[in-house]
Amino acid sequence: MPQKKHIAILCGGQSAEHEVSIQSAKNIIQALDVNRYQISTILITLQGEWLLLDSPAVILNNPDMQPLPTPVAGQRLVFNFGSEHPLTVQASQAALAVDVIFPVLHGAHGEDGTLQGLLELANIPYVGAGTLGSAVCMDKEVTKHLLMAANIPVARWLTVRQLDLPNLNYDEVVAQLGSPLFVKPANTGSSVGVSKVKNRDDFAKALQLAQQYDRKIIIEEFIPGREIECAVLGNEEPKASLPGEIIPKHEFYSYEAKYLDPDGAELKMPANLPAAAIANIQDLAKRAFVVLGCSGMARVDFFFMQDGRAVLNEANTIPGFTQISMYPQMWVATGMTYSGLIDKLIELGLERFEKERVLVLQSGVAARKGL
Repeated sequence: MPQKKHIAILCGGQSAEHEVSIQSAKNIIQALDVNRYQISTILITLQGEWLLLDSPAVILNNPDMQPLPTPVAGQRLVFNFGSEHPLTVQASQAALAVDVIFPVLHGAHGEDGTLQGLLELANIPYVGAGTLGSAVCMDKEVTKHLLMAANIPVARWLTVRQLDLPNLNYDEVVAQLGSPLFVKPANTGSSVGVSKVKNRDDFAKALQLAQQYDRKIIIEEFIPGREIECAVLGNEEPKASLPGEIIPKHEFYSYEAKYLDPDGAELKMPANLPAAAIANIQDLAKRAFVVLGCSGMARVDFFFMQDGRAVLNEANTIPGFTQISMYPQMWVATGMTYSGLIDKLIELGLERFEKERVLVLQSGVAARKGL
């Protein structure tokens, strides 16, 4: 019988999406085949500590979308860089010999490239996009510039930095982008800090809210279209799922509609779209995946307009894996099982690690030979 791979689910984090991450981790743990995998669960607390949980039951028994009760039962982990297994239990100095880490950290310091860079420095395989792709997709402004350069349609926008705010004029913004508007922090997910703006008072409140999450703010035109999402899976040759549709019951698909209100949105899987529209959305999603430097997985979000055009909203490199999350549901609608999807993501993470390790070794040899 083949030896089990040791998978560490990494969740929590210091972002506003801490509870979403824990919920995603719960579903992934439940989907993993215990006959194939040895499973460890690592929690990054809101204070930034890395804890190896004593049992996955800490996660599995926690109420949905709630913080874990403190103190959390676990052992503190530290990094011992340069060793074969750099993750180490601090108290005992015992190495935690994992084969691959599955990060389900949403938001800052989880899917923005910082964690990915740390794991690469530690030489630990992980699931999902690398440092560059993660950082690019987290920043909505950078994402838009790269997509525009690739002739992939995006909504018109303005970027506002904190120094620009005193000179920002609502009437001038409306003249440029129309009304209503969306105001967003440039670097958050799950619609955290996002507001739909219909008047001057809303605008001031939206800017104040967005500043709580980022020093850079995106002001974006409203696109009157259906909210369509497409899941992408793969490395060099990505595949796209059947698209799904979100029909929000709130003003827009806010954090509350996504996670706190059980009736916040209706999800249609797959979306009822013409065949040509499905093919176009899948093509745009795969093109965006490559242009943005993604690997492993990404959920690509669109607005589908009445004239048949699709406008790309954003790409998410660590999409949610909660019970209502679109990424796994779209692959199930396309013919995969939830467990099969998790297996494939682990396989892709290990595949990318091996290919990149070969390149690192080759470049080191070439450098020593003076080539």
